[in-house]
Parts: sequence; C-alpha cells; structure tokens
Amino acid sequence: MRRPARVLALLVPVVLLAAACAAAAPATTAPSEGGSGAFPVRGDAAYQVAADGKPAPGAIPAPDFATNSNIVTNPSRNLILTANVAMKTQDPWATADKARAIATGLGGDILAMSQTGRGENRTALITVRVPSDRFDEALRQLKLLDGEVLTSNVDAKDVTDQFTDLQARLVAKQAEEQRYLQLFPQAKTVDETLKIDAALGNVRVQIEQLQGQINLIKNRTEFSTITMSISPIVTVPTETGGVWDPSKTFAKAIAALSVFFKFAADLAIWILVFGWIPLIALALLLAATRMRRPSAAAPTP
Repeated sequence: MRRPARVLALLVPVVLLAAACAAAAPATTAPSEGGSGAFPVRGDAAYQVAADGKPAPGAIPAPDFATNSNIVTNPSRNLILTANVAMKTQDPWATADKARAIATGLGGDILAMSQTGRGENRTALITVRVPSDRFDEALRQLKLLDGEVLTSNVDAKDVTDQFTDLQARLVAKQAEEQRYLQLFPQAKTVDETLKIDAALGNVRVQIEQLQGQINLIKNRTEFSTITMSISPIVTVPTETGGVWDPSKTFAKAIAALSVFFKFAADLAIWILVFGWIPLIALALLLAATRMRRPSAAAPTP
C-alpha cells in the first residue's frame, strides 16, 4: 500500500505543472484574431494601450500612419485677376458713380475715372480694384447696373512660380546678409572691413529689390482690377411718313419767310453801302459824252 501511495504523490506535482503550462501557453504564444504568430499586429496585446492613452508596459509602439503619409497638400495659387467691361447706359456719368460706390462697398477703391462729353454725348471710363475674394461679386453687381453690357472679358495670370522663386531668393539673400554680419567682427584690417561693408551693402540692395517685387505681386494678387468703358445710348427719332401735319408746314413757311426777309435786309444794306459807286460811274460817263458832242458838231471854217 505504501508503494502506490508514493507513486501517486510523485504524479500529482507533475500533473499540476503540466496544467499550469497549458493554461499559460495561449496568453504568450497564440496569435490574436486576424494576426500572425510571428509578428504582432494592431489587434495584438503588444499594441494595446493603457486607459490613460499611454502604451502598455513592454508594448511595441504602433506605426504612425499619419506622419508617414505621402499626401502633399498643394498650396493655393497666386492669380492676378483683371476684367474689362464695355456697356451703354442712358447716363454714363451716373453709371460711373454707381460703379465707384459698388467698389467702395466691397472693400475696394478707385484707381482712375474719366468723365467727358456733354448732353447726349457723355462718356465715362473708370478703373476700380476690389479684394480678390470679392471679384466675382463685384463683376456681377457691375453688370446689373442700368444699361446694356456690350462686352465682358476676364483674364487670370498665374504668378505662383514667380512668387515662390522670389521668396526663395529673398531667403538666400537674407542668409547671405547674416554671414556678412558675422564676418564683421573677424575683420583684421581696414581693407577687409571695407570689402565686407561693400558686399553687405550690395546684398541689402538686392534684398530691398526682391522685397519690393514680392510686395507688388502680393498687392496685385490680393486686389483685382476691373475697367469699365461706358458710352451713351443714342436715341434716333423715327420719321412718321404719309401723315400731313399743318403745324409743321406753317412752321416751315415761317422759317422760309424769315430767311427771305433776312436776305432782303442784307441786300438793302449792301445796296446802301455800295450803291453810290455805280451812280458815280454813270455820272462820269454822261459827262464825258456831253463834252464830246459840241466838238463833233462844230462847223468847218
């Protein structure tokens, strides 16, 4: 009886040890759903994080798919927008004033305005600028003014590459300026100091030129230009033929009579001023004729 009891006592620890190994094996070697047994994936315990958002102890950090993305966001394009509108209205001057009010109301201003002519021959030419984000709205409101739009065209010039190139050159020149400033304390002779100062002055001139070009492009891209030429609407009176109007005939007769009296008065004035000249000539002719008659009638001795 003692021998079986001893064998049983030796087998009990072995069975308990095997059971413990079998229970621990899935937690350490079994792959999670959708994963592989060789490498952990997002569903594995190695990628689990704690409740506070931090990785669990001993966990392998998950790859950051956002920072490794190859998607590049294209920068906004720099466009210079211009428009030309030609229209006819009853009062071009008043239309030009309305166009200026529209540009001012949209945050723009007027660049030039010319109002010429008089009466029915008035014309106007106005150039305004508006913020580029209000360009379409400004063009729409200008076309809705009283009148008839004859032509309208819009031109867009892309200066993105030029603007980017100028900015890159500006950064390079500013870095060159900083290098010259760092060389100033290291100059040992007057000649070296003068050379560094001349180079620094040349670089600063180029920086100012580049900055001016950049500011000009920014100004032209931030504000768009619209030019309007406004001409009058000429109304041609229509003649109604086939209808006799006595009043028009009477008016024409009065006009003709006034012209006749004017001509007669002018003729009388001319005769009064220059009429004595032919009378004098006739009197001289008669006198000469009388002087010749006695000599011709005298008897021969």
